Amino acid sequence: MSSVVLPFSIDKEIMSGESLIDSELHRSLPDTLKEVVEEYPHMLEYLNIFPVEQAGMPEYYPELTRSMGDIKKPNLIYPTQHKGTFIHILANPADYRHSYIPIEPVLMIDIDDLMLKVEEKLLELRTSLNPLDEEIDRTEQILEYLEKVTTLGNTFSFGLLEKLKFYFGKNGYNVTPLTVTPREMNAVKYLFIRDKVGLGAIDPLISDPYIEDISCSGTGQIFVEHKIFKGVKSAITFTSSEELDEFVMWLSEQIRKPVTFKNPICDATLPDGSRINIVYGRDISKRGSNFTIRKFSGTPVSIFELIDFKSLNYQMLAYLSLVIGHENSLFVSGETASGKTTLLNALTTFIHPLAKIITIEDTPELQVPHPNWIREVVQTTKAEDSGGAVTMFDLLKAALRQRPDEIIVGEIRGVEGNVAFQAMQTGHSVMATFHAASVEKLIQRITGDPILVPKTYIDNLKVVVLTSMVKLPNGKAGRRVTSINEIVGYDPTYDSFTFVEAFHWDEITDTFEFTGYMSSYILENVIAPKLGIPSRSKQRIYSEVERRTKILQKLHKEEGISGFYEILEVLAKAQREGYF
Repeated sequence: MSSVVLPFSIDKEIMSGESLIDSELHRSLPDTLKEVVEEYPHMLEYLNIFPVEQAGMPEYYPELTRSMGDIKKPNLIYPTQHKGTFIHILANPADYRHSYIPIEPVLMIDIDDLMLKVEEKLLELRTSLNPLDEEIDRTEQILEYLEKVTTLGNTFSFGLLEKLKFYFGKNGYNVTPLTVTPREMNAVKYLFIRDKVGLGAIDPLISDPYIEDISCSGTGQIFVEHKIFKGVKSAITFTSSEELDEFVMWLSEQIRKPVTFKNPICDATLPDGSRINIVYGRDISKRGSNFTIRKFSGTPVSIFELIDFKSLNYQMLAYLSLVIGHENSLFVSGETASGKTTLLNALTTFIHPLAKIITIEDTPELQVPHPNWIREVVQTTKAEDSGGAVTMFDLLKAALRQRPDEIIVGEIRGVEGNVAFQAMQTGHSVMATFHAASVEKLIQRITGDPILVPKTYIDNLKVVVLTSMVKLPNGKAGRRVTSINEIVGYDPTYDSFTFVEAFHWDEITDTFEFTGYMSSYILENVIAPKLGIPSRSKQRIYSEVERRTKILQKLHKEEGISGFYEILEVLAKAQREGYF
C-alpha cells in the first residue's frame, strides 16, 4: 500500500546480514554500531547499500538530545520504542528538509510471496486455531499462530506433541510447515505484528518518541514534525491515489472508525492516545485522501521542562501558581501548534492537590496528576438524529452537577464557552485552551457568534496566557509564552474592556519582563485579600511572588526535581507544611 523511497541511489548488491558479518564493512563499523548489527543483521544490510563513501558513516545514538538540533548536516541513527526498528536522519542537499528513513527488518528483503504462503497456511488451519482474544496480548497470539506454520531450516520449531497435532489434528488437516531462514522468520514476525496489530507502514513513526506530528497531505512522501530536527521528509511514499485510498481505508478500519464516501471524515484516538484525523477520497480533497496524526506524549511535559525549553521563567511560574492555586479562571490562548495544550497540562500541577477535577475534551489529550480526576470525552458518533451524540456542551452542563473544584476544557470553540462563563459566574474555577493570537481577538470571539458570552461576564476570566511559535534571536523557531494578561473589567459606557499585561516576552533578548510588578490588578486586588494581606499593605504580595520564585528554582536546580507527577507530590508536601 506504500513504498519506501530512499533519498540515495543503490549501486551495490543487496546482501543478507549473515553474509556481511565478516565483511570489511562490518570491521570498519564503530563499536556502538557493531553491537547493533550483531543483534539486528538488517541494520548491516542497510549500511551496505548506504553511500558511506560520499555521506560518511552514520553515528549511532541510543538517545537524542535537543542540542543535536544544531547539527547542520545530520547523519545519525537512533532506535524507536519498537525493538529492531531504527530511524536514520540524513541531511538532504537537494531539499531544505532533512530525510527521515525508517530502518525496519523488512526494508532490504522481499518477502511478499512468503507472506502470501504464510497466510494461506494459516487459512488452512483456521478451524483449529484459537480465535483472537481481545482481552489478552494480540502480539503473543499471532506469534503462536506463526510458529504453527513455519519452521527454521530442517528442524521443526515445536516439540513432538505439537508436531503430531500439526499433522493429525482433530479436523484431519495435514499441513506442512514452511521452511524459512532465521532472517525470513524475523521479517515475517515483524510484518505480521506491524500490519495486524500496529498501523502498517506508518508504525515506525508511531513508535518514534521524538515525533510530534505525522502529516500525509496526499500522494507523495509523508511529512514529519520532529522534536529535535523540526520538519523532515519521510521516505515512506504513496505513489498513486489508489494506493493512498487503499491505505487510508485500511487505517480507518484498523482504528475501528471506518471512512466511507458518505462519511469521509474521521476523528479518532489511537491506542497510544495520539489524535488522528482522516479525510477520504478526492471528492472533498483534491490532492486525494490525507491524514494527520498528533502524537501523544506518554508522560506530559512538566513546568520545569518548560523552563528548560525557555518557554517561560520561574517568576512567571510563581505568579501562575498564585493565580491557579487560588482558583482563578485562566485561559491559555494562541494559534495552532503554539503549545497551548502542553502548557495547560503542565500548569495543572498548581491546582490544589486535594481538588476534584473534571476535564472535558473532544479528543483526550489532557493528563492531570491529581488522583481525584474525572475524564469526560465527547461521543463522536454520527447518531445525532437518534440523540446518540454527546457534545462538549452536554458534558459541561453535566460537570456542573458533579461539584468539581476545577473544570478544564480541552478547547473552547462553540456554545460550550457560554456554559463555561456561567460556571465561572457561579464560582467554579475554569481552565481552558482557546484559539486566538491576542486578548482582543479572544474577547471578540468569546462575545461573538456562536459563543455569545455577555460582555459583563468577561471579567470572570481573570488571566489569559498567550503562547506562540516565534522566531528566536538565533534565527531558530521556538515556543514562548509571549504575554500573561489580567482581565480587569468591562466599561459599558465606552463599550470597552480593560486588561493589564503582567508579563511580556522581549523578542530581541529572548527574556521575560515582569511588566505588572507593583501594578498587578489580580495580585493586589484578588489574591492579596485571600492571603490576609490588608489593602494598605497589598504590595507585600510581590514578596510572596519572589519567595515562590526562589522555591521553584531551588526545587528544579538544586534538588533536581523535574518529573510531571513528582512535582505535584513535592508541592503537595510543601503546601501541607505551609511553605507553598
